[in-house]
Amino acid sequence: MNPSGAVLIVDDELRSRESLQRVLSEEFDVLCAQNAQEAEAILAGDLVQVILCDQRMPGETGVDFLRRVRETWPDPVRMIISGFSESEDIIAGVNEAGIYQYVTKPWHPEKLIDCVRDAVKLYRMQKEPGGLGADAKPSHDTLNRVLADRRREQRRMFEFDRIVHEPDGPMVETLSLARRATRYDISVLITGASGAGKELLARAIHFGSARGDKPFVVENCGALPDELLESELFGCKKGAYTGAYQDRIGLFELADGGTIFLDEVGETSPAFQVKLLRVLQEREIRPLGATRSRKVDVRVVSATNRDLEIEVEEGRFRRDLFYRLNAFPIHLPSLAERGGDIPKIAANLLVEVNQAFRRKVPGFAPETMARLRAYGWPGNIRELRNEIQRMVAMSDDDAPLGAELLSRRISAAEGPRPSREGNGADVLKDQVEALERTIIARALAELDGNISRAAERLGLSRVGLRAKIERYDLRKDVSHDG
Repeated sequence: MNPSGAVLIVDDELRSRESLQRVLSEEFDVLCAQNAQEAEAILAGDLVQVILCDQRMPGETGVDFLRRVRETWPDPVRMIISGFSESEDIIAGVNEAGIYQYVTKPWHPEKLIDCVRDAVKLYRMQKEPGGLGADAKPSHDTLNRVLADRRREQRRMFEFDRIVHEPDGPMVETLSLARRATRYDISVLITGASGAGKELLARAIHFGSARGDKPFVVENCGALPDELLESELFGCKKGAYTGAYQDRIGLFELADGGTIFLDEVGETSPAFQVKLLRVLQEREIRPLGATRSRKVDVRVVSATNRDLEIEVEEGRFRRDLFYRLNAFPIHLPSLAERGGDIPKIAANLLVEVNQAFRRKVPGFAPETMARLRAYGWPGNIRELRNEIQRMVAMSDDDAPLGAELLSRRISAAEGPRPSREGNGADVLKDQVEALERTIIARALAELDGNISRAAERLGLSRVGLRAKIERYDLRKDVSHDG
């Protein structure tokens, strides 16, 4: 079994340390110290989640030691183990040293494992967004109930059936692949434009999988420089680099047993890609400034708005890392490709905005919806949400949102062309041209208007792409150096 948490045992008796280590080491990464000085050295060099400290030690009691630990290393969950009944010391420990659990000797192996397992769960719940307070001391039943309720609610919120789509739209194939990915414990790479909902799809894959009752953590790899990204993902010790003011457990360790979602993985530097590849190969992490590595059991779901195959060919992304991440590729269509889904998506977003703004706007005027469907949405669902928020904020009453509330860029979008009854070939031609225009516009938006890269992605020559840009009046989407 892979270690599911780092436990520090502090006990001056060799036999006691060995017994505790023997029982706990099958499930946990166990570190041992025979006195407070050794324990402090370990805490300074390793990230520890639980401290199990003997009360009777030469020179200093366990409570006194844990009281000092609370000041310098407040994150680990602190536990006392003792064969003596010392009511005053125990009360002081609970109140001043923040003791989570008092374990009496002789201890029962299964009960001890349960106590430490609960302590690890508590540590991780404290680190999750909206987690428990640092000094929370829930009982075993309460802890498991809170954790089960949280996971159940997350499963409900992110199940596949809640992803809005038409039964004959382009999302059907995407969701079919994603459902299949839940059956197998392999890496998934989700490709698609920024704002298209890649994180939502990743959450659905996680909560639909066998790991669904374990943590799901998220990191945007494009938002941080290498050193901070390494600290976020792998953890760090206090003082490991300028600005590391406290110990930090990495997201890979927080996700142990569950899933980590690496968004915008294509933005990482070649230097960081080497470190990420090693973690995926060895299934172990080493926090910055720490003295030891530790094993992790994590499924990786990554996402990018770049064409990583082109990035690999041009030397910006490691080929071996690409193959590690791309075991199960899934492409997420942009909103421009999902015109039939827009009315349902917009209606759902309006419900969320009404709740956030405490409004009761009933829907959209027909002309408004026609304009929403005609627009290309380079910012995808994120842009649609922002537009709806703006429209609701601009409206003065709870009537359907009229076209006069639309942003200028959306008002200027061409509406759908009228169909030509009796000429199926012309209707098909219009639909094909509309789709081609949308795909070209999306490629230019994703590649910052660079014609060379867009032509390469679309399988066109630069001359051919320029002709289509002129034909579809997309000159405004081309960069000056394109």
